[in-house]
Amino acid sequence: MPEKLKIAFYSDSFLPAQDGVVSSVLNFRAELQRRGHEVYVFASGNSRTKQMVRGDDRVFVVKSLKFSKYPQYNFAVFPYLKSRKVNEINMDIIHAHTPFFMGLSALVAGKLNMIPIVGTFHTMFTEKTVINEYVSSNRLLGGMIHRAAWPYARFFYNRCNLVTAPTGTIKCMLEKNGINNTVVVPNSVDTNRFSPEVDGSELRSRLLRSGNRHMVLYVGRLSKEKQLDTLLKAMRRLKGSGIEAVIVGTGPAEHHYRSMAKRLRLDNVRFAGFARMEELPVYYASCDVFCIPSIFETQGIVSLEAMASGKPVVGADYLALSELIKDGKNGEKFAPGDSIGCARKIEKVIYNMGSYNTMRKTAAEFSIGRATDKLLNTYYKAIDNMTVS
Repeated sequence: MPEKLKIAFYSDSFLPAQDGVVSSVLNFRAELQRRGHEVYVFASGNSRTKQMVRGDDRVFVVKSLKFSKYPQYNFAVFPYLKSRKVNEINMDIIHAHTPFFMGLSALVAGKLNMIPIVGTFHTMFTEKTVINEYVSSNRLLGGMIHRAAWPYARFFYNRCNLVTAPTGTIKCMLEKNGINNTVVVPNSVDTNRFSPEVDGSELRSRLLRSGNRHMVLYVGRLSKEKQLDTLLKAMRRLKGSGIEAVIVGTGPAEHHYRSMAKRLRLDNVRFAGFARMEELPVYYASCDVFCIPSIFETQGIVSLEAMASGKPVVGADYLALSELIKDGKNGEKFAPGDSIGCARKIEKVIYNMGSYNTMRKTAAEFSIGRATDKLLNTYYKAIDNMTVS
């Protein structure tokens, strides 16, 4: 077994998009290459993607069509052509970060070249809300796709040699739905880049309206499955309290949420729009508390970025967030969809800030170094199992 690996990452989500999948790909790739491994990326993209990776001869951008419901994403066209490079480079392991066009290409490349494949379940693409928003809002078609989602997930992931889940909660969910050979490998957070040492005071003064003393932050995609309705309704209850929410991000439901805030007359909510990756540490540093009302998180990487920045997290008590957030220690949980509970927990954290002091400790458990150790162990296990069989 080679000490230094040649690894192929496959992903339908890549630059210029910013999400948990992209963060995982970039963080793991940087650390693996720092340790002397060679990591090649096969990803869907466009002209801007090619511009962003220009000069990197280990990134292969597959020509793609724009995804109309979410312009940051692209559908790969004929991804199999690029996969010929896998055989030429003599890869040791293939890692499929998504199960769609590029993921299927990873399966084909692995099976044809007898290379072990690791697949990661990053997103809840099996859920009806996600399907309705990103695939089809047609009730009949959406229902058909929803019924086929878990069978397809089983088809894809059970053809991988090993499957990684970012949390124990998601591992149990996969096993319950018939997906085998699953191990927990968390996505990582850069605990140096996201740190309490970052100064967010200038940005905070620009974001907070006059008279507001406390700031709640949300960072992420503006889409229905993120349940931002819950946060907006909570902010209606917090009007006049000196607490303001800043929402950072874009997405298919942005107009819906902006219209809702206007309808509720929320003068204590500000939509800050898109933020570049290099700006995110300062946004986290500028807030008092981070809020994530989503019930579709497989890990909630933004929550870990907030904790690494020393900020307590208020989140929905569901899936991965139930596992991540420890009440009274690094944040507070509320019942999914409960805007009253969300408002109360935001107030509780803000007025008892000294009680929350384990955020950095939690984030350290998901540091790039620790997560990469677990990922490499998974790679070597997949290679060893392939050799034995």
